[in-house]
Amino acid sequence: MMSTTLFKDFVFEAAHHLPHVPAGHKCGRLHGHSFMVRLEITGEVDPHTGWIMDFAELKAAFKPTYDRLDHYYLNDIPGLENPTSEVLAKWIWDQMKPLVPLLSAVMIKETCTAGCVYRG
Repeated sequence: MMSTTLFKDFVFEAAHHLPHVPAGHKCGRLHGHSFMVRLEITGEVDPHTGWIMDFAELKAAFKPTYDRLDHYYLNDIPGLENPTSEVLAKWIWDQMKPLVPLLSAVMIKETCTAGCVYRG
């Protein structure tokens, strides 16, 4: 067998503020990002299909979570009252892991140069 990691990227737009930053910190003010989410799947490549998982299945599994985040104020979503990238990555993991057991990482990028990876 051949263990491999595949990934699929998604982009959503959302607003938030970080309520626990020091007074005057720029992230304490309402602002938005074009968030990029990368879902990584790790597993054995099926010798018949030649893949771990159909990308269309991964996209379909993520759609309800994507629809809950895209063009929303993240602070209003239960579990995202303090929507740092770290908290958001774990929140997405918690939504997705029951649906996609081979999920191995959730990466969040809130800017072109900054983000985090959660691996459970």
